[in-house]
Amino acid sequence: MSAPAKPVPAAEAPEQPGTPAAPAAPAPAVPAGTVAESRPARRTSRSLFRIGRRAAAGRATEVLGAPLLRSHRIAVIGLNGGAGKTTTTLALGAVLARERADRVVAVDASPDSGALGRRVRRQSGATVLDLVAALPRLRTYMDIRAFTSQTPSGLEVVAHDPDPADPRALGEREYRQVVEVLAGQYPLVLTDSGTGMPHDVLCAVLDTADQLVVAATPGEDGMSGTGMVFDRLAALGHEDKAREAVTVVTGVRSSPGRPALDDEAVARLRQRCRAVVTVPYDPRLARGGEVDPETVRGRTRDAYRELATLVARNFPHD
Repeated sequence: MSAPAKPVPAAEAPEQPGTPAAPAAPAPAVPAGTVAESRPARRTSRSLFRIGRRAAAGRATEVLGAPLLRSHRIAVIGLNGGAGKTTTTLALGAVLARERADRVVAVDASPDSGALGRRVRRQSGATVLDLVAALPRLRTYMDIRAFTSQTPSGLEVVAHDPDPADPRALGEREYRQVVEVLAGQYPLVLTDSGTGMPHDVLCAVLDTADQLVVAATPGEDGMSGTGMVFDRLAALGHEDKAREAVTVVTGVRSSPGRPALDDEAVARLRQRCRAVVTVPYDPRLARGGEVDPETVRGRTRDAYRELATLVARNFPHD
């Protein structure tokens, strides 16, 4: 008598035609704590990024707000018109005025007529030439305030857009006198210099400046022109100030598949100065008019805050 056949295990049993497959066994439950731990690390990365960004912003605020022991003079220079000198002066001055409890003033030092006064809401029709004429009787801050216009950020501006029939001119001697008087009442004095290098007023601007900001535009012409600025600074004996300068490239556009700015050009600039800041193209800046970093795009605002932080790192603190 033969032995009875052994039963085939269910997992190995052949499937019978027309017989529905058995449902798969449910997956074991995962403890709630394990679910939280198994989420993508992206959320953690974002949290760390936000924490790092807040920490960086805190450090920038600390740098920007550090007390000054004496007046500091910042000159914004550039080779040609359209390099963004006036925009840079107004934006940098606005950030510094908002971040600090100090008085901040910007003076237009164009030898003929500049755009600084046309880019703000004028509270005073006076120009730097009127300020020069009044120098003998200026004693207090309020005496000077009558010759300035104040922007919403708190930045004050001394314009230079005289009547073409006015025979007076702003020369080297007059500029030195004006800056000396302003430095007595304003911890931070910015100068929007004229075009071209050199001219008499610019020589005085360079001599009296504690720090330089070089305005530039993207593109081959803008980069080569900025290189000429550093060549001329060296020829005029300002190599040290050139090395400590910050270059600002304004109006940088980017397009798919194309870099926003030539990396090699930026690398060459970095060899000649302390830092390079790129300000993206912003339609509000392109329209001209008053410049308030609080009203522009976030990336533009961040760029000007970076510029102000870099400038503030060279303030005299001891």
